Amino acid sequence: MDPALDVVIVGYRSRELLRGCLESLRAYPPSCPMKVIVVDNGSQDGTVEMVEAEHPEVEMVASPTNLGFAAATNLGARRGAAPYLLALNPDTAVTPGALDTVIAVLEREPEVGVVGPRLIRPNGSFDHAAKRSFPTPLSALAHFTGIGRRASSGRLAAYRAPEVSSGRVDAVNGAFMLMRRSAFERIGGFDEGYWMYMEDLDLSFTLARAGLATWYEPAATVMHVKAGTTGGERSARLVWHFHRGMFRFYRKHYAPRRSPLANLAVYIGIGVKLTLGLTHSLLRRSVLRLRTRCPTMAASEGGSGTTPAG
Repeated sequence: MDPALDVVIVGYRSRELLRGCLESLRAYPPSCPMKVIVVDNGSQDGTVEMVEAEHPEVEMVASPTNLGFAAATNLGARRGAAPYLLALNPDTAVTPGALDTVIAVLEREPEVGVVGPRLIRPNGSFDHAAKRSFPTPLSALAHFTGIGRRASSGRLAAYRAPEVSSGRVDAVNGAFMLMRRSAFERIGGFDEGYWMYMEDLDLSFTLARAGLATWYEPAATVMHVKAGTTGGERSARLVWHFHRGMFRFYRKHYAPRRSPLANLAVYIGIGVKLTLGLTHSLLRRSVLRLRTRCPTMAASEGGSGTTPAG
């Protein structure tokens, strides 16, 4: 029987997280036939060998280089033909019934092009990135300064779409995006101009322009190790691509409809944030190198004669 669901997982040096993700798919599959495709972005950490040895049912695509998320997902998508397509991060784990629940949304809502579930972190807290509104300069500024994260409603909190508890929303998180293949192919898949970051927001925005909705379905729960594939800290390269993604999204979707002065202000804001992010990343890496070279430094920072609490 032909698969009804293709699952594409892009991995990069995330072997153990990927192992858990694949085990969750094996333990809690959908009721329909499923095909799983893993695209490894040149990890060279034993990922390919692990998948081939432990999950022979999975189609393994080994890229010699890091293609980035968008291009690698598109590559994996082309290896299947199922009507439903799931882009899934390796730092996730599905729970019982989650896949059937999100598939049911596409089956009953013909105008919906993509569905995202409720994302839960390992400590049980809600991952607010599971649902989002399309950013505005104000909501983005509020979010990145932390003001919007503390607000429960209003324009400052709009980035997190707090008014949506279920149903239509502007965007869902790229960690788990269930799509109609017809909709995905209609818009040309993920925009490969994004290497990593913002491609999920871009896809929802493009679908909206094509008349297709994005849906948030909290009845389906998926575990998400936030930033699990990046080690919790963005390298200078990832910081660059995060801000490059912001710039590309704004220039592609917003800039043509706004004044040159407004665009300049946004570009300057992105540049300032990029500079601060790169500075933070480089300083942190310098401190880590110093601690590696001088192990006694890390010990002395905690003070003498102290013991862990409890």
